[in-house]
Amino acid sequence: MTDTQHLFLHGSIAKALLKLGIPIILINILQSAYQLTDAFWVGRLGADQVAAVSVSMPVTFLVIAIGSGLAMAGAILSAQYMGAGLQDKVNHVAAQTMLMVTVTATVLGLIGYFLSPYFLVLLGVEQAVYGDALKFMHVSFIGVVFVFIYAMFQALMRGIGQTKIPLIIVSGTVLLNFALDPLLIFGWGRFSGFGVMGAALATLITQSLAALIGVWVFLRGRHGIQLKLSSFKPDWQYMKQAFLLGAPGSVELSARAFGLIIMSFLVASFGTYTLASYGVGSNILQMVMIPAMGLSMAVSTLVGQNMGAGNPKRAAQITRLACIWGLTGLSLVGGIAYLFAEYLVAFFIPDDPSVIKCGAEFIRKMCLTWGGIGVQLCVVATFRASGNMLNAMIVSLLAQCVIQFPAAYILSKHTALGPQGIWYSFALTNVLVALITYAWFSTGRWQRTKLTEEDKDIAKVTQETLIEEGNH
Repeated sequence: MTDTQHLFLHGSIAKALLKLGIPIILINILQSAYQLTDAFWVGRLGADQVAAVSVSMPVTFLVIAIGSGLAMAGAILSAQYMGAGLQDKVNHVAAQTMLMVTVTATVLGLIGYFLSPYFLVLLGVEQAVYGDALKFMHVSFIGVVFVFIYAMFQALMRGIGQTKIPLIIVSGTVLLNFALDPLLIFGWGRFSGFGVMGAALATLITQSLAALIGVWVFLRGRHGIQLKLSSFKPDWQYMKQAFLLGAPGSVELSARAFGLIIMSFLVASFGTYTLASYGVGSNILQMVMIPAMGLSMAVSTLVGQNMGAGNPKRAAQITRLACIWGLTGLSLVGGIAYLFAEYLVAFFIPDDPSVIKCGAEFIRKMCLTWGGIGVQLCVVATFRASGNMLNAMIVSLLAQCVIQFPAAYILSKHTALGPQGIWYSFALTNVLVALITYAWFSTGRWQRTKLTEEDKDIAKVTQETLIEEGNH
């Protein structure tokens, strides 16, 4: 057992969370730079172009979410097998998951590409927004396969506790994206640029490069996972297992994405300025969630490995500490965002006072409840990592379909609040979902799940070993 593995399974929980969480947070910050760089430069084009990107993102996210359950299943299984000390199983899971994800992403990307015009018609976007939104969607769907492959590479590396290589790759591609964005959006010299579509093209180029490097790293096999070409022969038994495990994850992420699309319908009914404010506010929300997402991913790896090692008690301790950190950290960030809301919105759209005012109202209505997001993300990460994907799916459906959209619709359409009712729905959802998920976690039922009969045997042997060591 390596020193890192010993830390994850037996050492200080706080130190383990920091060792995993800090590199993951840095990776997430750099990855968010894709969206932030796009938003920064597209914001210089005008509110219509910002709205085009805002209305396109949830649709592409929905298509990505449908296939992401398979990737999630692979990451969970690789973490648990790593915790159990079964390297051959880790390699096998990685190869089969990469195969499944590549095929799935290709199919979904093609479907999304051809259905893009129909999505935009259904969303009822204004004519001034439609053309740019369609171009942005088309390029985004072409790049879906590369997004999937690299996301799977990162998830598998994270599952075994390896974060250094993904951090290096992301750093390089973000710098490249930073250089390509203004060039492809605005042009240079005689080259006039592609406008909004240029932002999507820059992301396509950098994500495809990252995906190819990730596959190359796996084939070299020097960083915890070794893949061979023969490893990609389909294993139908594993695919069945991954499908059954990942299906609730796909439903969960799809529900979140579908919820964003429904919210876009509602927001779009109040006009382009409200839609642009929603897009900027959503970008800021994604930015402040980066630490919580990094923390939850660290929780997922540690819980997965400890469940695989037959130690659910330590997995629960990891989650409780992470929830405290998430609640405290995001509450502090929310307080800062409340004070500087106008400046945050003006960073994205500096020359439109109407959007700055509306966007600042959005931020102030929800930011003081951001701590609830930190709690929710950590608990849902534990549900997933322990194999309780159905729990995570129910939380997502509850948040999107039972709480947020009904609240947003009623408050915005049937009260005097108007679009501010949508902003209030975010705060209400953050608080209620955090309370419900933590109460569910506290019952401890999630600790009883074992993914396969083999996992049950592993847990039994591990537990017997721990008892023997204790007797000695």
